Amino acid sequence: MITTVVENTSITDQLGSEHGLSLYIETNGHKLLFDVGASHLFLDNAQKLGIDIAQMEFLIISHGHYDHGGGLGMFLQENKAAQVFAHYLAFHDYYAFRPNGDWEFVGLDKHLKKHKQIKLTADEMIVCGGVELFAGVAHKSPLPSSNNNLYMGKIEDMNLQKDNFAHEQNLIIREDGLSLLVTGCAHNGIVNILEHFYQMKGYMPDYVIGGLHLYNRTTKESEDPKIIDSLGEYLLSTKAKYYTCHCTGKEPYQRLKSIMGERIDYISTGSKVVIGSSKQ
Repeated sequence: MITTVVENTSITDQLGSEHGLSLYIETNGHKLLFDVGASHLFLDNAQKLGIDIAQMEFLIISHGHYDHGGGLGMFLQENKAAQVFAHYLAFHDYYAFRPNGDWEFVGLDKHLKKHKQIKLTADEMIVCGGVELFAGVAHKSPLPSSNNNLYMGKIEDMNLQKDNFAHEQNLIIREDGLSLLVTGCAHNGIVNILEHFYQMKGYMPDYVIGGLHLYNRTTKESEDPKIIDSLGEYLLSTKAKYYTCHCTGKEPYQRLKSIMGERIDYISTGSKVVIGSSKQ
């Protein structure tokens, strides 16, 4: 079962929302958290949802942006035993260029990199039975245009270059003969990520959960409608069921929904998804 602990929207006023993502996943007898949102909100919502953060065995940080790892310090205060998996590039310097000409640091707290619970990953990592991570996604198809204002490098030297998102990792879960792919923002492009999954496994996932990064929060612009239409047709061809959220954007989601119908749904804070079931 997957519970949305933090997302940009909420199914109830009793649970907070923010520009961020955090998912609680129960699988194969394990409890894990995928991302921790932008702040302490994940902890507040978890308590209201009856989720004990201290009982998490694993935490996955999908990539080095604050809206997915901003709550990491709070998590480490509340949980003294979980293994925290972050890509070895996740603690580098990442910036967003804003319309007013400012550079905003959007990375993680670098002081946490050497914390004893942090385990730095590379291209592939086994978390536990039925749970693994992968990065190293090749850019064979174009990346989302909403990546265009995201950079990496040392700002004090103005040695900045476009972010290549090598720090982004994805989660694979297998249980009861079904496979689930979890993405954070799909900065590397959901098509590229799915194709990498296929190369690894020889099949497409049964379910996909996560953001598709089809909306630029800074410029308030969505991906080109023709690109979204083409993406919708591709996603349909995989025969997977999609649950999207966060950086996909409302208008892109509605366009995908018009193409994909019941093959895609939106999850908000408080949503629950049972894999292999129609329940949500």
